[in-house]
Amino acid sequence: MIRGTMLSRLTFAAAAMLIASSSVNAGLLPTQVTVVPDSGNYRWTYAIVLPTDSQLQSGNYFTIYDFAGYVPGSAVGPDANWTVSTPNSGATPTVLLPQDDPNIVNLQFTYSGPTIPAGQLGLGNFAAISTFEKKAEDDFTAETYRTSDGLKDSNITTTDVPTGVQQIPEPATMALAALGLPLLGLARLRRKVVA
Repeated sequence: MIRGTMLSRLTFAAAAMLIASSSVNAGLLPTQVTVVPDSGNYRWTYAIVLPTDSQLQSGNYFTIYDFAGYVPGSAVGPDANWTVSTPNSGATPTVLLPQDDPNIVNLQFTYSGPTIPAGQLGLGNFAAISTFEKKAEDDFTAETYRTSDGLKDSNITTTDVPTGVQQIPEPATMALAALGLPLLGLARLRRKVVA
């Protein structure tokens, strides 16, 4: 019993170390998302950072999945070194499995400039316009190269995206609301009796 517990603790510790070490080598990351009104629609702006152990080479890219309500032709990068495409599926680095609705546009930004040899710098603001203001969380993938060994590095994380879907409250939230309404009515009734 003690040996089994010790073995499972060691396995857990090894898994935690593997996860921690893999997150250090993450590729491009969205650090801030802002949404502002724009001519009756909404401009979504993503600040993207290249982490310390990453370098950016021509052909590297990132994808923001399921950008609902996309206004065609509105996506732009920070400069001429970035091109934008809007496939409904992908582009996705190998071995990553993001959630991707094939009926909703993805934003893919591809770099074509000179190699940026070291990370820990902001790459600028990437923007697109949506007819929706409401936020949902969806996947973000990227492909770069590590500076430590030159190997291709693929990462996946989440970011905010526009959605036209109304969020349905969870059952637990609905149950709490159902319990609270009679209590509010009782408190109101008590106030009338006291007055």
